[in-house]
Amino acid sequence: MSEPAPRISSETDAVPVMRQRMRTVQAERTRLLGTSEDRSSQPGLHAVPRPAPRRRRVRWLAVTAVCILGLVAIAVVISFFIDEPLRRRIERELNAALEGYTVRIGALSFHPIGFSLDLRDTTIVQRANPQPPVARIPRLHASVHWRALLHGRLVADFLFDRPVVHVDLTQARQEAKDDVKLKDRGWQQAAETVYPLKINLFRVADGDVTYTDRGPFEPLHVTHVNFQAENIRNVRSREREYPSDIHLDAVVFGTGSLRFDGHADFLAEPYTGIETLFRAERIPLRPFTALLSRYASIRGGVLSARGELEYSPRIGRVDLKTLTVDGVRADYIRTPDNAAEEARGTEQAVQAAQAVSNAPAVQLRADEIRIRRSVLGFENRTVDPPFRLFLADAELTLRHFSNQRAEGPSLAWLQGRFMGSGETILRARFQPETKAPNFDLDLRVEDTDLQSLNDLLRAQGNFDVARGRLSLYSTLRVRDLTVDGYVKPVFKDVQVFDAQQDRDKPLRHRFYERLVGVAMRALRSWQRHQIATKADLSGPVTSPRTSTWQIVGGLLENALIKPIEPGLEESTLGTEPSASPRGRPTIRERR
Repeated sequence: MSEPAPRISSETDAVPVMRQRMRTVQAERTRLLGTSEDRSSQPGLHAVPRPAPRRRRVRWLAVTAVCILGLVAIAVVISFFIDEPLRRRIERELNAALEGYTVRIGALSFHPIGFSLDLRDTTIVQRANPQPPVARIPRLHASVHWRALLHGRLVADFLFDRPVVHVDLTQARQEAKDDVKLKDRGWQQAAETVYPLKINLFRVADGDVTYTDRGPFEPLHVTHVNFQAENIRNVRSREREYPSDIHLDAVVFGTGSLRFDGHADFLAEPYTGIETLFRAERIPLRPFTALLSRYASIRGGVLSARGELEYSPRIGRVDLKTLTVDGVRADYIRTPDNAAEEARGTEQAVQAAQAVSNAPAVQLRADEIRIRRSVLGFENRTVDPPFRLFLADAELTLRHFSNQRAEGPSLAWLQGRFMGSGETILRARFQPETKAPNFDLDLRVEDTDLQSLNDLLRAQGNFDVARGRLSLYSTLRVRDLTVDGYVKPVFKDVQVFDAQQDRDKPLRHRFYERLVGVAMRALRSWQRHQIATKADLSGPVTSPRTSTWQIVGGLLENALIKPIEPGLEESTLGTEPSASPRGRPTIRERR
């Protein structure tokens, strides 16, 4: 046995003692294993390996880094030489695939390591109308959709970054009259030319869309458009199943917002099917004047709506929970140019209503539609002088609307001030039918300032009034495009001729107005000091008939026998529509 280690008595003895211990350990090791020469000569004995130096590990890391940098440098060099030939080839094949449009690519960057590419400063122009370009795309990024690759699917991810789309009226008309439909112009083939894989994830980031009409109308401008569609290349689904997620949000006309969140079936035939929730908030209505300028004028007002939309080859469904129009000033305008088209448009509207009424493949519903604090008018420019009728402070409520008969009747209630003065209440009940519109209506207008109707009186009767009040009562029943009902006008305190007002009129016209005034005084009831009559309406909705003899008889009866009582004679509509809309399950509830 070895001798016990000596104790260290002080710090000065520590170094010699440590050296002595190291010599003792080395001697013991030599005695047991021998020298390195002895071990090499004896079979079965090997030298104990020493740990690799740290600098050797650093050397390997440096070599690895140099190799990686070399590969990156090679990839950069390859991409530098391939970018321009690839840009020219893709541009050439894009223009060969598209019909009616030309594509110009400013630059292309190919990234071999990620197998992706970027197209920069791409423009698309319509060949028939090249200015302005239909689209400008600062950056189009295409790559492998890596998340789908983890699930064993080799598909593409497309990103359109800040695209700008601009279409004017000329370009839109050219597209409409072309025999080749927009979807058949080769856009899918063009996408595959840019990147050889099928698109599975399609994104638009911060897009901008503008439509410019002719004339002084402001453009329709939608900004900050963000769109995403995922799982596009899915297997074919069963009917009315939508496996792909879609999302859209945008700023509409500067202050409004629009949002869609739903699902789609991109493999449905013959076109894509979608089912989505949507919400629109305070979208200005004024820009729509450009689209409706031939028939209408819209000033002010905002629209908000919330509901569900389903559109597929098997069904079209719109289910509005609420739709509100606030503060609009809207006029329907009849002009010599559109008067002839009005009758055709009415007939087409009736035919369209007949086509969708009670049709199971077209489902239209609205729990509540409201127009608030608005002015609704009708302007007739086909007569001389032109006149305008309007309802101020209009409040319209339509509840339970549907084109399906099984849903039951729809109820409407409208109130306001006719010509700014006459208190007006209109109530209606609509029943969906398969043949034609079916509704009941009653109308009450009281104490309208008759002088505000002077343009109408001049156009229709060639006279005006200095003062007076008009009340009007009517009940109508429409079945199969045939109307049946009555109208009851009541005039009070009417003065036709006024020397001061009519001083500039020709003598013959002043004499004519005096005769009209005399006739009105003769027909005035001595009991109620009113002129009134009642006339039945019947016949086609577009041209109901009245009896002249019945009108004259009613005037004489009111003046000489028994005054006609103001007010509605009968009504089957009851009171204002209920405030409780029918509840229907949402998309999420059905699922």
